[in-house]
Amino acid sequence: MFDLNQLNPQQRQAVTHGAGPLLLLAGAGSGKTRVITCRIAHLVQQGTSPEQILAVTFTNKAAREMRERVQEMTGRNAVKGMTISTFHSLGVQILKSHIDRLGFKRNFSIYATSDQLRLVRELLREAGADSSNRDAEQMIWRISAAKNRLIDAGQYQPTLRDPLSHLVATIYPRYQKALKAYNAVDFDDLLLLTVRLLEGQSELLAHYQQRFVYQMVDEYQDTNPVQYQLLKLLAGGHKNLCVVGDDDQSIYAFRGADISNILDFEKDFPGTRIIKLEQNYRSSATILAAANQLIANNRQRRPKTLWTSSPAGYAIDYLRCEDSEDEARQVVELIHAETFRHQRKFSDFAILYRTNTQSRAFEEQLRYDNIPYVLIGGQQFFDRKEIRDLVAYLRTILNPADEVNLLRIINYPKRGIGENSIDQIIRRSAEQNAGIWQLLQQPEQFDGIGQKTLTAIAEFVALIKSYQSTFKNPLRLLDTLRQLLNELKLADEIYRQEKDPQTAQRRIENQNEILNSLGAYIERNERPSLAGFVDAISLLDADPAGKDDKEKLLSGNTVTLMSLHSSKGLEFPVVFLAGMEEGFLPHKKSLDVTCDIDEERRLCYVGITRAEQRLVLLGARQRRKHGKLELREPSRFLAELPQQLLATRQAGVPADDGEEQQEKSANQFFQQMQQLLG
Repeated sequence: MFDLNQLNPQQRQAVTHGAGPLLLLAGAGSGKTRVITCRIAHLVQQGTSPEQILAVTFTNKAAREMRERVQEMTGRNAVKGMTISTFHSLGVQILKSHIDRLGFKRNFSIYATSDQLRLVRELLREAGADSSNRDAEQMIWRISAAKNRLIDAGQYQPTLRDPLSHLVATIYPRYQKALKAYNAVDFDDLLLLTVRLLEGQSELLAHYQQRFVYQMVDEYQDTNPVQYQLLKLLAGGHKNLCVVGDDDQSIYAFRGADISNILDFEKDFPGTRIIKLEQNYRSSATILAAANQLIANNRQRRPKTLWTSSPAGYAIDYLRCEDSEDEARQVVELIHAETFRHQRKFSDFAILYRTNTQSRAFEEQLRYDNIPYVLIGGQQFFDRKEIRDLVAYLRTILNPADEVNLLRIINYPKRGIGENSIDQIIRRSAEQNAGIWQLLQQPEQFDGIGQKTLTAIAEFVALIKSYQSTFKNPLRLLDTLRQLLNELKLADEIYRQEKDPQTAQRRIENQNEILNSLGAYIERNERPSLAGFVDAISLLDADPAGKDDKEKLLSGNTVTLMSLHSSKGLEFPVVFLAGMEEGFLPHKKSLDVTCDIDEERRLCYVGITRAEQRLVLLGARQRRKHGKLELREPSRFLAELPQQLLATRQAGVPADDGEEQQEKSANQFFQQMQQLLG
């Protein structure tokens, strides 16, 4: 059971709303999940049958948590009859009962990615096209994007400027025909086929419209076209569709999310009642004022203003650091100061950034200071494949007898030394009790290995020996590493491997970050060497995230590192928002497109509203790119924040007024604002 009096006025209006479409514009930290669960419980208490309630969200975890909360309020029996699920689980439920109307059997299989790859590779071979994993993954990615935009195989149209689209136009229909022959569907079919089924079967659509009298959807701003169409069909009967979302937190356009779904909701559902949930239960008034003023600069949005009954709190710090390493040092120093001064735990802190490449400097500094951390939404920097591949080259150059790393790179990138040849080399090494490197220097002794492979082996040996010599010059370490990267053409290999150009670019940026790591190492050491650099990496790798401190990790007492995209839905007492510079936030790819700048501003807004008590913004005067320092411009978003609430200072220089004065200044600002508003 729950008490309506425990809700604020807007929450009560949302919970008790009766029939008709309802749009809940739920600002960050406004208790939207509580509102949804209370609304479901209220409907049951008012006599609605649990079987008539449908609640849809995006993840199994969110659906499970919603079910558990509703069960606490209504009891186990009521929850049993409800449909609380993800979009795809709902699709499975409908298709398992009716897919035979589309020519499938009801015991259809759902193909995993590995199944899709095998099928698409076979279709590519039949079409006489490249059937590599990379091309197969490209096909799957393109077909998935089409299905999410409601484009069937027969509707797909290639474009002149996109040669790959012509191959997709050939493979997509064959792929769908093969799936049907195998009585299988893929993950995207679970929604597209459900939509086509309901569109083509009017009596079936009427059945589900009558069954689901009340529908509720969480995170509506993240819906794509096929999800929108499914909801529109199901709500076409009673029109009791309640959607909850925040256009200011729409940050997944790259996944196909369409912000117009929430912006145009009342156009699609006439008679919509709009309720704004603007009271924030998370952040200080200062943080909310900054967030409100920032997001007001977006042109396409629904006006809303977050507010709180909490005190103004501290001013927002902006630290202009020298470079990436200084930025990381400042964050770690502030963590030490906050834990000492305010008895905070490490789990009170989050470091947020726009791109995963930015985590490298923070990971290094946290490890140097033995501060445990957890990396969310990505691998630790030195665990990433592209980094391990490059480091394997450096370790082999230093010690060719290291056969683990030698074998990792002997044919990476591919140079014509195939698996059969490598197996023969390994066998000969065991038979002669000789090292592989020793044998590689005498390739003519291998029987059965062709001349092309022997030439490739000789070139590989020459490459390693050449860099063994050039890396000995400590004054040219950076230039030599840059030369190695260019000669290996690892970037080309990554592009060949990856289906998604954006993923490939991120991996290449990660690899280039090694140059920046080496540059930072050179600055810290009077007598730098390649061996010293690799040793430093090895020491970091041997002690990831302070794993020796098991008690702290087991208790979850770790600093959190994550990208802004991964941070949505989370909150922390202290947030460090790093890389407040043009090119990072907003990201360089968005600088020429207005709608992309709006999404970047929403990302910044999400980052700011993760902070409960303290927000620290950081940027650098210069950063290394491919090992060379480049000047950086502060983010335009800094100028869009209320300057009265921003304590700007140079890194390492404490605020003159101190914390108490900062809090006093912020409170004075809010008193003046209240007087102006009357």
